[in-house]
Parts: sequence; structure tokens; C-alpha cells
Amino acid sequence: MASKLKAKAPEETTKRLKCLFYGTAGSGKTTAAIQFPKPYLIDTEGGAENAEYVAKLRAAGGSYLGPREGATDFDVLLEQVTALLSEKHDYRTLIIDPLTVVYNEMLERSADKVGTDYGKHKAEPDRKIKHLLTLLTRVDMNVIITSHAKPNWVRAKDAKGKETVISEGNTFDCYGRLDYLFDLVIEVGKRGKDRVGTVRKTRIAAFPEGEVFPFNYSEMADRYGAVTIEAEAKPESLATPDQIAEAERLVKLLNIQPDMTDKWFAKAQAESWVEMPADTIGKCIEYMRKQITA
Repeated sequence: MASKLKAKAPEETTKRLKCLFYGTAGSGKTTAAIQFPKPYLIDTEGGAENAEYVAKLRAAGGSYLGPREGATDFDVLLEQVTALLSEKHDYRTLIIDPLTVVYNEMLERSADKVGTDYGKHKAEPDRKIKHLLTLLTRVDMNVIITSHAKPNWVRAKDAKGKETVISEGNTFDCYGRLDYLFDLVIEVGKRGKDRVGTVRKTRIAAFPEGEVFPFNYSEMADRYGAVTIEAEAKPESLATPDQIAEAERLVKLLNIQPDMTDKWFAKAQAESWVEMPADTIGKCIEYMRKQITA
């Protein structure tokens, strides 16, 4: 009998840099991020409108979208990410700076709707951020998300052996599982006049966990590989209106249940037919058509 095992011998792949920078105000997160090549900066606080940042963005061949253009609106954010995923462009680095603002605004609106008992106001914002992160894994660009910092509270025992909570440094102030997406999480800080990065999470050998290093683009490019970071972005063809209409028609005709379509969406890292790659939805349509003639 033929084996059903699908695993293959592991192979090295070249991946875009996806990283999270967090730190206190003025630590240098934005300054370092916009040094990356051809940045598309989504600035949720408006701080990068200052002359210093504008000059650096221009020098890097970047573009800017700020609060006046809807940077704090999650739907605008999702629209921009989808466009960067599917349209041909010359940008290399997507920066959302900081995501904290967008997440906190969603939490406030959700709390007004459902209250905060048992943290239920987090359900919808968390689902939306998870959706965003899934799309970011597909974008053929470097992705830098920045976040505010907050105290990292951990359980401990006091001198008498009683349970207590103490602050152990800082962590990111955003969606609680934000770090799951990233191969690299860096806490940004200052030592005198110098900016340094401390590696808090890593899947990259060139950035050992706990290491402190000079925090700037040149250092990160040397470690990760400038060729990979500066490579041209390749757009992904998404489902066409005709494909979407045909898929929806076949689902209704065959009475295909949501648990099946949900599996297809999950495998494609999409939330709907609209976000599905054109070749993938094509395979779904082909499968459904065969069910009609079977």
C-alpha cells in the first residue's frame, strides 16, 4: 500500500525579514525602521511627518501614509496590505509604526459595544489582528511592526513564599500573540547616545537570543543579508471576480458546508475567496466541478 506520509527532506529557503521592534518612546524604533530600503511607512501616530523623518524617507525612496490618510483605521490598513501583496510596486519594506495605536482603538470601540467582562472586548480585535498577521506572512516584502513597550508582569514568590507579581523588564504593548508571527523580536533601547537592540526572540542564527547589538540598518543587513532584504517584491495574483462568482455558485449548488470552505481558506492563509491566490481558487473550482460530473 502506498504511504500517506507527506513530509519531505528539509531544504533551506530564502525568507523576507519579518520582525517586531518594541521599546519606550524615543528609543529609535522608527529611525531604524525607515533606514530599510524603499520603505512603505504606515504611521499611526503622525510622528514621521516631522522634517527629520521626511528627509530620511525620501533618501530611502520611501512613501508615507499617516493618520490623515486613515493609517489608524484597521480597514484602511488591511486594504493597504492587500494592495502591497497583489500589486506590482517598487517598495521593499512595509512598516506599521506602531501597531499599538490601531489595536488599542479597536479595543476601545469593542469595549463600548460588549463591555470588558472576562476580557470579551478582546475577541474581535484579536481576530482582526490575527487576520492581518496572516496576510503579512504572504507579502513578499520585509515587514517591520513596531510597538510601544509596557512592564512585563510575571508571577513570583516573595521572601515569605507567598505568590506575588513582579515586573521583569518590558514587553510589547499590543495583541498578546503578536510575537508568534515574527522570526525576530527586538527590544530597542538607549545606552548613552547609542541605540542598541536586545534580541528577545529569534529563529535566525545571526541574531542569538539575548544578544545586545548596535541597532541600525547596516548592522541588520550585514547579519541577515542585504541581497535578501533589498530584493524586488513579487506580487501575488489574487482571485478574479469571475473566479469568486464561480466558486460561490458551485458552493451553493453543491451545498458545500462552511467547515470545508474554512479548511480551504485556512490552507490558503486567506479569510475569504477575495484573498485567495488565483491558482488556489482555480484548484477549488476544478475540484467542485468534478463533484458535479462524478
